[in-house]
Amino acid sequence: MTMSMYGASIPVFQHMLRNLAHILDKGEASAQARNFDPSALTTYRLAPDMLPFTRQVLIACDAAKLCAARISGVEAPKFEDKEATFPELKERIRKTLDYLETVPAGAMDGTEDKQITFPAGRDRTLTMSAQAYLTTWALPNFFFHVTTAYAILRHNGVDLGKADYLAGAAGR
Repeated sequence: MTMSMYGASIPVFQHMLRNLAHILDKGEASAQARNFDPSALTTYRLAPDMLPFTRQVLIACDAAKLCAARISGVEAPKFEDKEATFPELKERIRKTLDYLETVPAGAMDGTEDKQITFPAGRDRTLTMSAQAYLTTWALPNFFFHVTTAYAILRHNGVDLGKADYLAGAAGR
């Protein structure tokens, strides 16, 4: 049995964004419990040339919504990218999840061969089939940013484990 474009994307994005919100809850709770400014976590980066935690979350949200929009043709909302706190980042995740709920399966399924052109850095674009875009670009990019957000919090002593990443609050 083949998997649909919708089934390979929207439920995956939804599941992992909910897990990301759970991870943010644990980060915020850790800062409160250890009595330090949460911005120490939200502004943290793993390496000098990597983006900070807040950008990892914003890019994960954008990766999900833009993938859905490019494949389905359902216009994605534009966000201002001003989120800086845990509550604001969780709201961004919620707004992204709300958008994903509006994308009908019928707008994605059967688009495997649709040509998708998208930015690939500041000065170039790539074009590939929707199936290749989903499986070799959009999903890996999404998971990279979710994983990096997880790693930043874990590196900073937030009590996170594999179950938080894979199952979120459902894994507890």
